[in-house]
Amino acid sequence: MELKHFKIIVSGKVQGVFYRAFAKEKADEWNIKGFVRNEPNGDVYIEAEAEEDVLYKFIKLCNMGPGRAKVDHIEAIPGELFGFTSFDIKR
Repeated sequence: MELKHFKIIVSGKVQGVFYRAFAKEKADEWNIKGFVRNEPNGDVYIEAEAEEDVLYKFIKLCNMGPGRAKVDHIEAIPGELFGFTSFDIKR
């Protein structure tokens, strides 16, 4: 199966609730490469690369978030493969 790339923007109460750690834990568990970072406007921004079925499962999980998060909206935009070799939390 071929790799896909998505840019994922998560809006809501997603900062200060361990969202980035939650995303990294699942990405590492599911062999997803890319990064997650907080945005100045309060969103969380993720770039993720993996097999398509894994990415759809990850996007669904991102829509729920960790226990203290309240996701209002998620946008997943297909993009070009970058070739990430790990999944990192960016500050």
